[in-house]
Amino acid sequence: QVQLVESGGGLVQPGGSLRLSCAATGSFLSIYSMGWYRQAPGKQRELVAVIRDGGTTNYANSVKGRFTISRDNAKNTMYLQMSSLKPEDTALYICNAGILLRYGAGPPDSRWGQGTQVTVSS
Repeated sequence: QVQLVESGGGLVQPGGSLRLSCAATGSFLSIYSMGWYRQAPGKQRELVAVIRDGGTTNYANSVKGRFTISRDNAKNTMYLQMSSLKPEDTALYICNAGILLRYGAGPPDSRWGQGTQVTVSS
């Protein structure tokens, strides 16, 4: 059983900073791409940032220059450092990862965490 567990969400004021974490636990061989999605009530889920096993990253235009995605492979953990937060950043932030469970299993499995709530309000 493999799980992704997010942490670090909370209530912050506009202009503030927050760091989210996503830790993978369980039995697996390796993690390929990892990414952060977010979803606000009544809106579509959107990709915020992605980091691949080779270290390349991509960001949504709305967060470029403000958010930084990173990963610590030794800890099987991904981070999202958020700064200059805006009210429109308010959403449930959900971790996603492509995980190779075992040799011969085929393509990596896509797994999702439960999400951590980020609320930006004065």
